[in-house]
Amino acid sequence: MSEPALSFLDRPNSYIGRSVPRPNARRLVQGRGAYVDDLRLPRMAHVAFLRSPRAHARIVRIDTAAAKAAPGVVAVVTGEDLAGICKPWVAVLSHFKGLRSPPQHPLAIGWLRWAGEPFCAVVAASRAEAEDAVALIDAELEPLPVAVDMEAALAPGATVIHPELGDNLAFERTLDVGDVDAAFRTAAAVVEQTFHVGRHTGVTLEPRALVAEWNPGEEKLTIHHSFQAPHMMQDIVCKHLGLPEASVRVVCGDVGGSFGIKVHIYPDEMATVALAKLLARPVKFVADRLESFVSDIHARDHRVKGRMAVDAAGAILGIEIDDLTGIGPYSVYPRTSAVEANQVVNLVGGPYRHANYRARARVVFQNKTPMCQYRAVGHPIAVMVTEGLVDLAAAAIGMDPAELRRRNVIADDAHPSTAASGIRFEKLSHQRSLEKLLAMMDYDALRREQAALRARGIHRGIGLAAFIEITNPSAAFYGVGGARISSQDGCTLRLNPQGGVVAAIGVTEQGQGTEAVIAQVVATAVGVPLSDVRVVTGDTDATPYGGGTWACRAAGIGGEAAWQSGKALRRNILEAAAVMLQTNAASLDVRDGSIVDADSGAERMKLSEFGRVAYFRPDTLPAGLAPELVVTRHYVPKDYPFAFTNGVQASYVEVDTDTGFVTLIKHWCVEDCGTVINPQLVDEQIRGGIVQGIGAALFEECRYDGQGQMLNGNMADYLVPMAAEMPDIDVAHVVTPTASSEIGAKGAGEAGTAGAPAAVINAINDALRPLGARVDSQPAGPQAILRALGKV
Repeated sequence: MSEPALSFLDRPNSYIGRSVPRPNARRLVQGRGAYVDDLRLPRMAHVAFLRSPRAHARIVRIDTAAAKAAPGVVAVVTGEDLAGICKPWVAVLSHFKGLRSPPQHPLAIGWLRWAGEPFCAVVAASRAEAEDAVALIDAELEPLPVAVDMEAALAPGATVIHPELGDNLAFERTLDVGDVDAAFRTAAAVVEQTFHVGRHTGVTLEPRALVAEWNPGEEKLTIHHSFQAPHMMQDIVCKHLGLPEASVRVVCGDVGGSFGIKVHIYPDEMATVALAKLLARPVKFVADRLESFVSDIHARDHRVKGRMAVDAAGAILGIEIDDLTGIGPYSVYPRTSAVEANQVVNLVGGPYRHANYRARARVVFQNKTPMCQYRAVGHPIAVMVTEGLVDLAAAAIGMDPAELRRRNVIADDAHPSTAASGIRFEKLSHQRSLEKLLAMMDYDALRREQAALRARGIHRGIGLAAFIEITNPSAAFYGVGGARISSQDGCTLRLNPQGGVVAAIGVTEQGQGTEAVIAQVVATAVGVPLSDVRVVTGDTDATPYGGGTWACRAAGIGGEAAWQSGKALRRNILEAAAVMLQTNAASLDVRDGSIVDADSGAERMKLSEFGRVAYFRPDTLPAGLAPELVVTRHYVPKDYPFAFTNGVQASYVEVDTDTGFVTLIKHWCVEDCGTVINPQLVDEQIRGGIVQGIGAALFEECRYDGQGQMLNGNMADYLVPMAAEMPDIDVAHVVTPTASSEIGAKGAGEAGTAGAPAAVINAINDALRPLGARVDSQPAGPQAILRALGKV
């Protein structure tokens, strides 16, 4: 029997499109979450790390005698001790031509290249005893010159962080499309600006954490990990510790937030795994907040010079950018640290019609904490540059910024299309999104209010930002470059004897609602109550092989795998039930946990009765009938390398020109993520992303001195957005399902972060424009605004 065509729109009592509570919400709010630090195992020891106090140094000598004699100490280990257990890694991708990075070890050997790099580990009976012993290690370090500023790191005579590479350039990409010089030569107006984006980090509620346990009797390594991609971690541990896949199990239970920082390989985490193997006992590592600031990956450290040419009617003729980004001393494994700059090149100008585009991106080694992918990789930088230039161009020709966008966004009916950067868009909806946003915020009335307030000396600004979000990545993202990162995902469904369904899936729950979305899809596809679906994620021994959670792939890729599995299980149930009921499978359906007549809806058999017969009385079934009540289906997008979510955001702010403080009055977002499976979850993901983007625009920055020391690596000095400072955030949708899958879902979790910083910065500059002032960097704190006003 062929697989029947089935749309979720055709399913009675569909849960898709409904705001239903998360299945795990009650357990979590009752304090019954099971996080890594809650885990206690027999003979478990704790590890603490000696981290480099200098940004660049040579290790002359390490004396561990006093530490080894300290109370409770199990072992003191250096990089040389682990070198025979865990092989080093090199983070490059073959499709990024010229990308280079030296080998990196779990514990540094010979040289230290950022303040915070681990180079010695103490394992003890408790974390406190391990930390006390770390303080007893006598390490003699020879200070070396540092390369901190990314422009200075490329200058002649700069300190070369890795002498064997010859210089500090890790990667360079150039692009030249059309006739850029002619576009600028014939333009009615040319605007240019240098944009600075401050590096910041994830600050997850739960820090990085893992417990690794080696069982010599079973020759089995079990890793409980606060992580996003368990199968990826399993593969990497196997590769670098020389273990077969069957000997490594990775379990990612409850995770207290990730934002992309928990999808990378960290030296301290690999050291913890190697120590468990070395000592044949469980070892726990939980990063404290201070070490998180100097060991979690950072992101967004960019300086971008941008130019835009427009004609007298406001048409964009050409764009040119030069992006420079510092990534710390290593490219981060396995995704590499070149992706963010590459995304900037791909996405600048993305929403708009233009055929002439020149771009250069350079990725630079420096003596700072390593930098890599973080929520909305590269998107906020590309949007800030594009939308900042659009506002400048509108001002240069005396046109309203909304009208210039209206004239330049790619027409909704012009897709599929190919951007000047070469990326292919299946379907975008910027025209509808922009018009819906302007109506939602009552743009014209807001402009009148702004003008009236300006006359009274109150400086308010309106900022707009169109954005594109890359979601549902195919193998074109990492697999093509040789990284063993799965782009496919699988879902296994099992019908239980009582009629409930267990769904095991490779995408993971990070607090974003994966379990709810998968349960909704499965319940709809099979035809059971939502309460009868239990979702299992994050266990390499229990779930099909999958890529985990990143790039907003849980709903789009994991959801489609669940949909296909649900259809297959439902078909198998109906084929077996038709035999039991002596009818045709096409005349039956599964609805609300019962097998019913498809036309009338009359109940023929409860699923619990069906399960009883199938599992416990198969002797009553005809010979040759063995119901297949466990099914697995996989899904990978193939026709497009990505599914692109898109939309437009707006921010309304007030700037106090005496203090430099910014008050966020209102924020709006219209977003198109295709099929909206759970409206409440999607809206809250967008709001959360907007808050994170506001943090980047106004508050968050990892600040360094000239010697590579982080100056604000604590929660007192590193500012994060707080509830009292946030505006009301209105969210609406345009729905353009992707045709790459049957459910049509795209990702939604990064859209808010992608557009919010540009909308806020543009709003600030709109408020400052009558005063002849402008900020070109984020975060745009009071000092930056007063400096722009010439008051400091």
